[in-house]
Amino acid sequence: MEDTNNSTGTNFILLGLFNYTRIHLFLFSMVFMIFLTSLMGNALLIVLIREDPRLHMPMYYLLSQLSLMDVILVSTIVPKMAANYLMGTRSISPAGCGAQIFLFLTLGGGECFLLAAMAYDRYVAICHPLRYPILMNQKLCLHMTTGSWFLGGADGLMQAGTTLSFPYCHSREINHFFCEAPSLVRLACADTTFFEFFMYVCCILMLLIPLSIILASYCLILAAVLSMRSTAARKKAFTTCSSHLAVVGLFYGTLIFTYMRPKSYHSVAHDKVVSAFYTIFTPVLNPLIYSVRNKEVKGALRKWLEKYFMGPL
Repeated sequence: MEDTNNSTGTNFILLGLFNYTRIHLFLFSMVFMIFLTSLMGNALLIVLIREDPRLHMPMYYLLSQLSLMDVILVSTIVPKMAANYLMGTRSISPAGCGAQIFLFLTLGGGECFLLAAMAYDRYVAICHPLRYPILMNQKLCLHMTTGSWFLGGADGLMQAGTTLSFPYCHSREINHFFCEAPSLVRLACADTTFFEFFMYVCCILMLLIPLSIILASYCLILAAVLSMRSTAARKKAFTTCSSHLAVVGLFYGTLIFTYMRPKSYHSVAHDKVVSAFYTIFTPVLNPLIYSVRNKEVKGALRKWLEKYFMGPL
């Protein structure tokens, strides 16, 4: 089940994540179900935040942007992977490859900065609750989300443009299930040393600057929580922050494991599994984490179900 007609010419060949054994067919079915669940879960979260006035707050506005990024991320990667697998083809055009690199880096970088903005929001809510409406106003929220998209987009545009500018005169087989800049650069028949160093520096900056903001915010939050006399207030603060910390841990843990390890520790098989985790599995976990641990989201979901499907419960 493999298209050999596209193995020559200008197209690249994605070797993919699965073969056609029975166990891999089962794994593919699971991944596709997770993809559909991720789309529905994140889309539902966006709808709830838009429709319920109780969720018209900076924290939920930022969360809706995170869900939007996750929807676009899984839609960028999984449909092409599924189409290639089901149709027995493996080719992707240079334009399609460039689009995947650009969108992946835009959304990955954007999520890094957006998670930092969400950490700052929690810091202001817990450490300066009386000044929260002033410090986290609508204008600042818009600037933070616009900045997140812009910084991610700038990184994506630079890396996608430079990656596709290299000559590829030998093998065009990418040992991955989507076009990722490091996997593509390995195939270039030109000296890419400087660009690989540039990519590494970009990854460090895109990861460590937002992570520093997140860690600083939560250190200040922890100090404020420990000084609270009320056990109920302390419990509420921990509950509010635990969801965000779970998402940060999942997202940053896999990215740091992938992009900040020395080259000698890289394995293609391991890299593909880790890439699948943060591009396919993490987006489905985000709405689950925020809905299970959040009373306002659960209340909005109950109200939405009563309105459109069940009637008053």
